[in-house]
Amino acid sequence: MTAGSLFGQGAVIKSCCAAAYESDWAQLLLGEALHPGGLPLTERLGRQLRLGPESHVLDVACGQGAGAIHLARRFGCRVTGVDYSMRLIAQANREAARSGLSELVAFQRADAESLPFARGRFDAVVCECAFCTFPDKPAAAREFMRVLRPGGVLGMSDTTRDAQLPDGLDELAGWIACIAGAHSLDQIQTDLVQAGFSIGRVEVQNAALEQLVTEVRRKLIRAELVTKLQDIQLPGVDFKLARRVAHQTAIAVRDGSLGYALIVAAKPEHGAPRQPPLRQAGRDPLQVGEMPGSSSRPRSS
Repeated sequence: MTAGSLFGQGAVIKSCCAAAYESDWAQLLLGEALHPGGLPLTERLGRQLRLGPESHVLDVACGQGAGAIHLARRFGCRVTGVDYSMRLIAQANREAARSGLSELVAFQRADAESLPFARGRFDAVVCECAFCTFPDKPAAAREFMRVLRPGGVLGMSDTTRDAQLPDGLDELAGWIACIAGAHSLDQIQTDLVQAGFSIGRVEVQNAALEQLVTEVRRKLIRAELVTKLQDIQLPGVDFKLARRVAHQTAIAVRDGSLGYALIVAAKPEHGAPRQPPLRQAGRDPLQVGEMPGSSSRPRSS
């Protein structure tokens, strides 16, 4: 496959994912934050990054801006959010204005694999449940590294994939569901280390993904029942496919082939490789609102 065809395929995937997440259906099924764990997990990530009023944060693949707005409100930090979807960016800017946080939060369209910012501009980068959708993950990791200042921190939460998935999840529907493009937890960490990051903390958050999948299946059942009882036609909505993908996803989560994890990493100071000054794997006694069933572990050697 040529570089041109790979670029074209990547552009198609990005456009399809953007269209899926900007749809009313995605927001109905996935909730305001559009990712497992919702805003409590976003806040946990902010605590792990030690955000504060002095922090300037880049939220990559920010969606409708719920996470960025929550970080600004909770920690007083400045947040720049970027997303591939112009519709989501417009929605996020409206929500920031309604929240009275426009002085702290701003949104613009950008591609995670080619960020339009100067080197070293940000103190922290946040990317929630989106790395799995990027066609060129190493390129995105390098961009995260480039835009961080020396000593800056990266906080990610993402779907992880450790085994062969059920038939159907490797198709485009799986990409849209943040599944078929997921890598193993070790591979994600490898992508970050090869980009120059030092891994500081890893938490397994599989319970958050299982909870989201369960809720999506319930919402699908209710939505299909309402459309049948009221004889409503919804163009473009394939309940049969949605049920199949949700069912296969639930199986993959239960058998351990799909999971969810939180990763904190740092850009070394002055180019010198070192471990970041972050709390290592283990429970944080000062932390509140931990996701049920979460656990922590260091990167395997």
